[in-house]
Amino acid sequence: MGRAHEVRAASMAKTAAIKSKQNAKYSKAIYIAAKSGLPDPDMNAALKKEIEKAKKAHIPADVIKKAIEKAKGGTNEAYTPVRYEGFGPENCMVIVDCLTDNVNRTYTSVKVAFGRNGFKLGVSGCVAHSFDNVALFTFKGHTDEEVLDTLMMADCEVNDVEMDEEYVTVYAPHTEYSKIRQALVDAFGEIEFDEDDTTWLPQSYVTLDAEGMRKFNNFEAALDEIEDVQEFYHNVERKSEE
Repeated sequence: MGRAHEVRAASMAKTAAIKSKQNAKYSKAIYIAAKSGLPDPDMNAALKKEIEKAKKAHIPADVIKKAIEKAKGGTNEAYTPVRYEGFGPENCMVIVDCLTDNVNRTYTSVKVAFGRNGFKLGVSGCVAHSFDNVALFTFKGHTDEEVLDTLMMADCEVNDVEMDEEYVTVYAPHTEYSKIRQALVDAFGEIEFDEDDTTWLPQSYVTLDAEGMRKFNNFEAALDEIEDVQEFYHNVERKSEE
């Protein structure tokens, strides 16, 4: 149950990020998805997924439209995915995923955020092995039993299905994302997902004392200021949000 709570807590934290940075984040993701195939969400599953995520985060329609139009035009911006991993208070583990057109700029910004807040930037792969890359769905309105039965009937590979109060959370291999999403929509119609993505979940959580949480919150706030940061994963349990 704690794991499902952390999933929802992370989802709520996303919506609290700075608006301009959020707009830039989703604009980049939509642009790249549109460039990877046809710039039409009906013909491009990746683009459809990014548009749905943007709408869920209340990104303005004109931001979404401009990103797609940009991909249709002659612009050919080159964005490079980069990942930074490291440690914080009590050896908590963090993963910072970025999308950038200037790797040196992004590295400097992220390195400063680590250093100023007492975090240590590690080498590639130093903490990723302690996380699982999964497809994740959280929603209300159904029981864990009927959801599991539905996915088994659709021949989907599932790691776990949890029920936490009124929420059902499905965990599966990240490669099963599209198949599971389609099976859920086919069985239950259009679902209002609280979480609907592929993500990195920690295999265990750590609890920080007050000082550790202060440093962690400052570090997270510093990352929110970096436009190139797309996602932030960690294994810190947010006890204050329970």
